[in-house]
Amino acid sequence: MQKNEVISIRSSSDVVLVRQAVRQLAVELGFSLINQTKIVTGASELARNTLEHGGGGTVNIEALDEGTRRGLRLIFEDSGPGIPDLELALKDGFTTGGGLGMGLSGTKRLVNEFDIVSRVGEGTRITITKWK
Repeated sequence: MQKNEVISIRSSSDVVLVRQAVRQLAVELGFSLINQTKIVTGASELARNTLEHGGGGTVNIEALDEGTRRGLRLIFEDSGPGIPDLELALKDGFTTGGGLGMGLSGTKRLVNEFDIVSRVGEGTRITITKWK
């Protein structure tokens, strides 16, 4: 199964589209309800961050089929201000937006693989993968 979709994130309605697309593909891949919820929650958080902190961007949604393993990989990219201190940003309780500060650290706990690259003044790319 090869499926790949790129969605622009420019408004809050695009965040909803990202959630819907991720849920639909997770269902098609046979994810359990718990794992559907985990990947959709992570996708929602990162899409919101892309919009609010990155000024908008894209997500590449990719179905993975590696022999007996099936999964979803999501790559969020923006050209925003970047994250000056990744270690601090990944700590529970850290927030720049007045929230609970569970976004990045919480998302990291929901998925199997989490990678973040950010350069101040250039933007951020976050890749998450959830295996079925």
